[in-house]
Amino acid sequence: MEESWICQWSVIRSLLAIIQWWSFNVAVIVVNKWIFQKLDFTFPLSVSCIHFICSAIGAYLVIKVFKMKPLIVVDTEDRWRRIFPMSFVFCINIVLGNVSLRYIPVSFMQTIKSFTPATTVVLQWLVWRKYFDWRIWTSLIPIVGGILLTSVTELSFNAFGFCAALFGCLATSTKTILAESLLHGYKFDSINTVYYMAPFATMILAVPAMLLEGNGVLEWLHTHQSLTSSLIIILSSGVLAFCLNFSIFYVIHSTTAVTFNVAGNLKVAVAVLVSWMIFRNPISSLNAVGCAVTLVGCTFYGYVRHLLSQQPPGTPRTPRTPRNRMELLPLVNDKLDDKV
Repeated sequence: MEESWICQWSVIRSLLAIIQWWSFNVAVIVVNKWIFQKLDFTFPLSVSCIHFICSAIGAYLVIKVFKMKPLIVVDTEDRWRRIFPMSFVFCINIVLGNVSLRYIPVSFMQTIKSFTPATTVVLQWLVWRKYFDWRIWTSLIPIVGGILLTSVTELSFNAFGFCAALFGCLATSTKTILAESLLHGYKFDSINTVYYMAPFATMILAVPAMLLEGNGVLEWLHTHQSLTSSLIIILSSGVLAFCLNFSIFYVIHSTTAVTFNVAGNLKVAVAVLVSWMIFRNPISSLNAVGCAVTLVGCTFYGYVRHLLSQQPPGTPRTPRTPRNRMELLPLVNDKLDDKV
């Protein structure tokens, strides 16, 4: 009886973790799009900077004040030698995401973000000369095909926004790959990652934001109506960004890898549906099919990665891989892709 109750509570806990993760993720995306589209605050660098500041403050409170999470100690040399380069790529990744959200619909942006597994595998193959099981390459076909179909049939296509989203995928892949070498020896969770990277990201982005968007922000402050409520919405996006990081930490410890993979792809579908209900951006039937194919491809890719990770050591290599090459798993850390 007691074991049954524990099992039921575990399932309920997992569902609650997934729901709150979905809620914060969708809220961040929708609020950011609302800021760009409805409030006419068209300054993605400034929005990103606000997110970094709020996340840095939130992580400090969680770790130092409320002591809800122990601090992973990193010496000063490693902060500049390892974490600073990661923070730079991390900053570019977030900025490109917000820039793309400024120019293209949420549905299109979220679909392009699903291209990250493909860019990660290709980068590791091209730059690091890592070889992968043929099933990994096969699982990427529906992802690439779905992205192509979605891009060709997108009714609100914007080349600049599309490029920003695509380069954002490359930045995400680069961040993930660099983390293996630069953060080797440190087992960071999402809160500690934000604690160390958000201040660096703020420092990196503050000057470009002021130089490129400072005059526009000042003009917006002087001319915009309902200033108080608009500023509350903008600041709330930063608070939600930190809450998203905290929700990732919670969901990681409440679900299995397979559950997380499926929930992550359903999260994209939920974000697309909610954003369409709010902003009513036109979506053609072929565009919806392309989005669905991409999400199915991502789920299949995650399933293949899980199968390969369960293989015992010494499993025979596939005939397509040279005997002197090692088949590896792609370094796609799905659980940490939503930070900030």
